[in-house]
Amino acid sequence: SLFPFQRALVKWAAKRGRAALFCNTGLGKTRMQIEFGRVICDRLRLENGPKTHGGRGLILAPLAVGRQTINEGASIGVPIHDLRSDWTPRPGLNIVNYDSLHKINPDDFDLVVLDESSILKNFTGKMRAALIAAFARTPYRLCCSATPAPNDAVELGNHSEFLGIMREIEMRATWFVHDEQDWRLKGHAADDFYRWLASWSMFVTFPSDLGFDDTGYILPPLDIGAVYVPTPIASVGSLFFTGLGGVQDRAAIRKGTVDLRVAKTIEMVNADDEPWIVWCGLNAESEQAAKGIRGAVEVTGSMSVEEKEANILAFTEGR
Repeated sequence: SLFPFQRALVKWAAKRGRAALFCNTGLGKTRMQIEFGRVICDRLRLENGPKTHGGRGLILAPLAVGRQTINEGASIGVPIHDLRSDWTPRPGLNIVNYDSLHKINPDDFDLVVLDESSILKNFTGKMRAALIAAFARTPYRLCCSATPAPNDAVELGNHSEFLGIMREIEMRATWFVHDEQDWRLKGHAADDFYRWLASWSMFVTFPSDLGFDDTGYILPPLDIGAVYVPTPIASVGSLFFTGLGGVQDRAAIRKGTVDLRVAKTIEMVNADDEPWIVWCGLNAESEQAAKGIRGAVEVTGSMSVEEKEANILAFTEGR
């Protein structure tokens, strides 16, 4: 089911056993990670004999991505078990969201896939430490993310450490130097560093990076436009508005202009039949927008995991 460039990446990753696919958005990381898991589980079944359970794989994914991954697997004939249904690992692929890491036994699995592995980015984060410790003994590991940049030393080091390639602190000591700004790559070390990086990770923006055809992957440019809402602003003690005096002034004006800005948002969305996502920074914005937009469903941080997942899935599935 894979395109030629995807097939090449999966073969390379499966041969390595522990690798990272840093592929741009839209290049099919979900399908590649499913196929990686299937290949490894089948390999283990052949190695261990027909009387064994074969391989057990775990995909860790962000909230609401699990159901999409299960559906993607079903579309190519690869069943994926939602661990939350009974918390019993099954032969083949299993999936659960990162929030449930504490409910599983990592030793139950022969392979692990981190979907959106940029969760490793935070150097001091509890999740980063928990993931590295939990799967240090797991034989097969795959990281998939569209976000790492080749010059983000900490994030690359965290991925290397999770995969068991090299500890992050060792990577920095080997190829980097710390100055008054940040860690930077030693000038003479560049060739050696990128050769090492390419031994366990692939950075792919377009299929042509690997020598394949880009047809279907050249997207139109993103159109970013500002919409200005005329807003009367009065300055206390002044005849004219003279500017903002800092964070407090900006926050006050933002709160004081909610009605006008949300009214314009409601007008724009209700005038169109396409799906919209409205990102809100204030609860007042979100509450008013949800009330005024036809068919709007609100997702807030205070909701339960189940509520958030159900609402996000309803959007992604076009409901």
